[in-house]
Amino acid sequence: MRYLPHTDADRRAMFAKIGVASIDDLFAVVPAAARLGAPPSLPLRAGELEVERELSRMAARNVAAASVPFFIGCGAYRHHVPATVDHLIQRSEFLTSYTPYQPEISQGTLQVLFEFQTQVAMLTGMQVANASMYDGSTAAAEAVLMAHRITRRNKAVVSGGVHPHYRDVIETLSRHGGHRLACLAADAKGAEDVTAAIDGETSCVVVQNPGFFGDIRDLSPIAAAAHAKGALLIVVVSEAVSLGLIISPGEMGADIVAAEGQSIGNGLNFGGPYVGLLAAREKFVRQMPGRLAGQTVDADGKRGFVLTLSTREQHIRREKATSNICTNAGLCALAFSIHMTLLGEAGLRQLAAINHANACDLADRLANVRGVKLLTARFFNEFTLRVDGDAAAIIDRLAARGILGGVPVSRLLPGRKDLADLIVVAATEMSSEQDRAAYARALGEVLA
Repeated sequence: MRYLPHTDADRRAMFAKIGVASIDDLFAVVPAAARLGAPPSLPLRAGELEVERELSRMAARNVAAASVPFFIGCGAYRHHVPATVDHLIQRSEFLTSYTPYQPEISQGTLQVLFEFQTQVAMLTGMQVANASMYDGSTAAAEAVLMAHRITRRNKAVVSGGVHPHYRDVIETLSRHGGHRLACLAADAKGAEDVTAAIDGETSCVVVQNPGFFGDIRDLSPIAAAAHAKGALLIVVVSEAVSLGLIISPGEMGADIVAAEGQSIGNGLNFGGPYVGLLAAREKFVRQMPGRLAGQTVDADGKRGFVLTLSTREQHIRREKATSNICTNAGLCALAFSIHMTLLGEAGLRQLAAINHANACDLADRLANVRGVKLLTARFFNEFTLRVDGDAAAIIDRLAARGILGGVPVSRLLPGRKDLADLIVVAATEMSSEQDRAAYARALGEVLA
């Protein structure tokens, strides 16, 4: 094959060099349950027309987000993306640009990154932001590693309210880096005491706001407790639109903020690509991963842009790199920046207010359904319900009625039987009054 030129002898030589017997040995670390025991039951070859027909048939089994009332959230949210965003990011100078390895001749790319960083810093209430992580989960993991470098400690305390996927990524990087984790149990009632887990060996405390179950909390006491022990507070935000209403993490004492920017300018996109946000206090800038674009003036006094900080291993000696993260997520960052520019501060606050109002209306409607209890007292646009019966089965029955009613907690925390009757529900500006009424009616029918 053109792209796989290695002969059997080449492969044997490579296997001998790294000490494995076959290519299967390279996948031994992947859990058996995640590996296919045999090739998928698809024909080895087929004509183009036959392939199109088969893929279309398979795709038709899905329910498109825009085709039915949609109340799914849990880290990926359906928001309106203005047509202007797609129109601008498809300009060739944006669509085909790549990482600015020669930054002095990439002024347009650097300006985009600079404006993006400025918006992220303002949004999170922090002093500096970098030029894009892969997504919210990897940004959270990088924030933990950053805290370890700053404090010279290696223990992180992770709240049970942090999204399970984010926790998994943090655990993976921590395990392979030899770091310690104290993960608190997920608690839909919001009764956990994070401060009790902080000790003199703690590097950082990771808290999500709004939490995985939708609850909003005042992080100031946690920040004070962390700082008293010499630890840093990392705040995770999975719904960026919430920052239009909720007090910013910086104002509540955060040292580092890791967030998912998908909600602004980026569609659901089948789960990616998304855009991670990472911001921090200026005194920690030297330990930030990735790139940081800055503004300056040239020899003639004209405004210009530079790659102020580039701490990845492709730019400097490997032993001095803070991380090797930060490929070109620039297109998603640009989409985020364009949408933020279109909204402005007033527009973002209005959008956030609409989200909150729609969620309140939906929560009131669903709480009046027999067999439903609202567990989240204070929320933005997402909350948790306890239902009579198995939540996953109820969600399936709602889908059969044309309602995508949320995410059963058991899907993300399968080992917790005590959470099997919980559903996390989100309502954005895309949910109409008719959609919300249809959900309440369908849920009542299912539970009856």
